[in-house]
Amino acid sequence: MSAQGLTKTGVPPQPLWLLYIKIAIIVLAVIVLALAAWAQSMVGGYGGYFTNYTGVPGMDIFVAILSFIVYGGAAAIELWAAHLFYRIAALVAYILTIIFWLTAWAWSASVASDFFNYYKTDYGSALAACAGIGALAWVLAIVHLVFFVRACLADPQGSAAGQAELGQVKPTAQQQYPVQQQQPYPVQQPYATQ
Repeated sequence: MSAQGLTKTGVPPQPLWLLYIKIAIIVLAVIVLALAAWAQSMVGGYGGYFTNYTGVPGMDIFVAILSFIVYGGAAAIELWAAHLFYRIAALVAYILTIIFWLTAWAWSASVASDFFNYYKTDYGSALAACAGIGALAWVLAIVHLVFFVRACLADPQGSAAGQAELGQVKPTAQQQYPVQQQQPYPVQQPYATQ
């Protein structure tokens, strides 16, 4: 199996439930964004001067916004401008998003566990929720990536091949249809004159 399908343009033929996974990732990113903003507000503006507690919610906010851009943008391009969908760019963006989701939820879990060991605060609870929801979004992003790659590899010619508006129609030999013989028309008889 060749990897040419990953470098073509156009949306690969994929099941509809992958769109639902993208929507689920975006919804989870909204929840993570809200929880991280709440955790950031608990630390306040002075938390960064004395501790490094503002970095974790900031990372969660960054990953949520990145997910909006990557998955929301990819879904919009797939639905409304499929000829502009570059598979290799989507692949790189999906992989980077997976790496950032892993970093965000692992860091959130680490700091949340430190807070739960010493304090029972809402800040630790918010980060623990960010870690759990982030881990779920990370798993969904991996599932989406695997099935996206499978769909690309199953379509090595690219879905945009043969689209007339893109100038990609290749001329083919004219199909010869059998010529149907006409029936001979009977000769007209002269009219009788009276």
